[in-house]
Amino acid sequence: MTIDTQTILEQTDKFGAPNYHPLPVVIREGRGVWVWDTEENKYIDCISGYSALNQGHCHPRIYHALIQQAQKLTLTSRGVYNDQMALFLEKICHLTQMETGLPMNTGAEAVETAIKAMRKWGYEHKKLPEGKAEIIVAHNNFHGRTSTIISFSDDDISRAGFSPYMPGFKMVPFGDIAALESAITKNTVGVLLEPIQGEAGVMIPPEGFLSAVRALCNRHDILLTWDEIQTGLGRTGKLFAYEHEANAKPDLLLLGKALSGGMYPVSIVVGKRDVLQVFSPGTHGSTYGGNPLGMAVAVAALDVVIDERLVDNAREMGDIFREDLRAISSPIIEAVRGKGLMNAIDIDPRAGTPRDFCEKLLAVGVIAKDTHEKTIRFLPPLIITEPELEWLVKRIRIVFEGE
Repeated sequence: MTIDTQTILEQTDKFGAPNYHPLPVVIREGRGVWVWDTEENKYIDCISGYSALNQGHCHPRIYHALIQQAQKLTLTSRGVYNDQMALFLEKICHLTQMETGLPMNTGAEAVETAIKAMRKWGYEHKKLPEGKAEIIVAHNNFHGRTSTIISFSDDDISRAGFSPYMPGFKMVPFGDIAALESAITKNTVGVLLEPIQGEAGVMIPPEGFLSAVRALCNRHDILLTWDEIQTGLGRTGKLFAYEHEANAKPDLLLLGKALSGGMYPVSIVVGKRDVLQVFSPGTHGSTYGGNPLGMAVAVAALDVVIDERLVDNAREMGDIFREDLRAISSPIIEAVRGKGLMNAIDIDPRAGTPRDFCEKLLAVGVIAKDTHEKTIRFLPPLIITEPELEWLVKRIRIVFEGE
């Protein structure tokens, strides 16, 4: 049965909770960088599931891994071993050069897992009094929307109306190493940061900040956790965004989104064995975490990133993309920034809202999403080719130059 676009929009609004404000388009199919709506219009997807689709829509290798595993075994729980989790853990630990990992499902679950690990490590390793552990985070962070995570958000939309908030977090300006050091006390157990802030509008810290944070954590014997759920697995032109600087390797690394190529929710915390071994049976878990279906999908998704050189392509196409964006002659565009294929433009608010321009982009075949008050992000799949990039830039130019 075919349902028309307007009916789908009305049904969704009638029966769904209004926790999103999607663009007025109904997608029915996706292949590679392209998606098609219910009216057969074609678009380049520059949301990419907020980086979950680094490998593109419906990548055949990941799809076939999903089908093959689904025909054999999908879920066991962690009450027994399964034959897929070990393969995934070995691959991800080798790829990240970490000692051990704890697989979960969503990005927010990975963040919650890291928070628990840092706190427990603080009590066991630093011998802090119970209830005193503190974690330092950054202003304008985005690590998810659970009740714990919004407790250290300063986004009023995510936070307002959901109190009381969990204590134990300090917030400092992103990229300010002096402020970070000033926030450290004897109760500090860890620092949790995005190496590039995605939801905040692709905010890039000053050169040297990442390695300075690592050195600071070493000096004060506290844990460093990089949240690379959005930036990881090639998005910024490095396998992991922290690799843009030397000596910035974390104690814990959080991955999700592209870890499964958009096929299935998979996330993980990887890190040092002496940190993650604070978990013992019963202290943490998930019914679906480490399930064989997700693990088989994640192995295939990682193989695609490496075998198809998506990291190199993100770097090469990203350099071209930013150069082309900066060449657009329009007073509407105030700034262009990014790394790899994680890019953003700021809009002159006098010209309209970023949502207005996202709707104009939609009309010419580009799906992109606004964030905050003046920013539009462009995150196409990392498989994008130069001709597809030219197609994309031409349509962006139409919107901002009025050709």
